[in-house]
Amino acid sequence: MQKPAIDHDYPENLDPRVEALVTQVIGRVADKWTMILLEVLTEHGEQRFSQLLRAADGISQKMLTQTLRQMERDGLVIRTVHAAVPPRVDYRLTDLGEGLSYAFCGVWVWAAKNVDRIESARAAFDAARER
Repeated sequence: MQKPAIDHDYPENLDPRVEALVTQVIGRVADKWTMILLEVLTEHGEQRFSQLLRAADGISQKMLTQTLRQMERDGLVIRTVHAAVPPRVDYRLTDLGEGLSYAFCGVWVWAAKNVDRIESARAAFDAARER
């Protein structure tokens, strides 16, 4: 792995396990539904499956199930099954999930600061392509 231009105190010999984990986490973070669920759980706390289904507008039951399973496997959410009729299942973020949500917050801050510049660059690019 090549050292980034911005110095963040990266070790010279990066552990290959860390490099693999970062690649996996970036893949997870790049997943639309994971990020939406992180946002919903951060804003609203523990949620039932049906609440998550409503809050993540456009997600299918199958995709919600798959995303929550992967998030649980990665240690980002805890799934709690309550013995009730009908069965009730709740999901909440773990410390890892909260940490990832907090880390991703920086992207939101960056986007808020740069939305006008990005929209301007896109408009200029699109206009140049139309010529």
